[in-house]
Amino acid sequence: MQPVSDAILNDGLEMGDEIEVRVDGDLNGDGDPDTAYVVASPDARTLHVMLSYRAEFDLGHEPAGTLSLAPDRLGSAGLSIDKGVLTIRDLTGGTTALSAIYRYRADKAKDPPRMRLIGLDATVYSRTFAHDGDEMSWNVVTGDTITSLLKVATDGDRSYDKLYTRKFKRPVRTIYMEDTPGAEEELVSVAKAK
Repeated sequence: MQPVSDAILNDGLEMGDEIEVRVDGDLNGDGDPDTAYVVASPDARTLHVMLSYRAEFDLGHEPAGTLSLAPDRLGSAGLSIDKGVLTIRDLTGGTTALSAIYRYRADKAKDPPRMRLIGLDATVYSRTFAHDGDEMSWNVVTGDTITSLLKVATDGDRSYDKLYTRKFKRPVRTIYMEDTPGAEEELVSVAKAK
């Protein structure tokens, strides 16, 4: 089976939309290529995932999830598929930036399969080192969470020192792609809990 063609993806676009980035690879373990792509317009960006399927008399691709991304991008999102895991790297904001990394795996127990959040990393920082920042890494499957304060280095170097690293467990729950919490909101909620 071939990946979803660019022509088919472009046929689904509205006026002013463009395909920002796409990646093809096997997400559901059937050996056929699945497709993840970001549709961008001046005021919205959405990640879409299409999983391949084979039935007795039919084959094709079906939607398996969407994720709204912040519109204020600092470059194109990075998409990769490795060992069945879809990773999205997104950098948004301005002088104060949010770096978010989302990881998803297909939940094949669902019919049709859906994309399940398995990891979320978020970092808020100043691109000019004008203020401190925060970072978080959350393994959604195990609940393991690590947070740190990023303190502007005082030695004259334009860098951050990582301080007050804290490890703790969060309640484990199933989160599908459409229900993914905002990276910045999650970072703020765990930072306040320090």
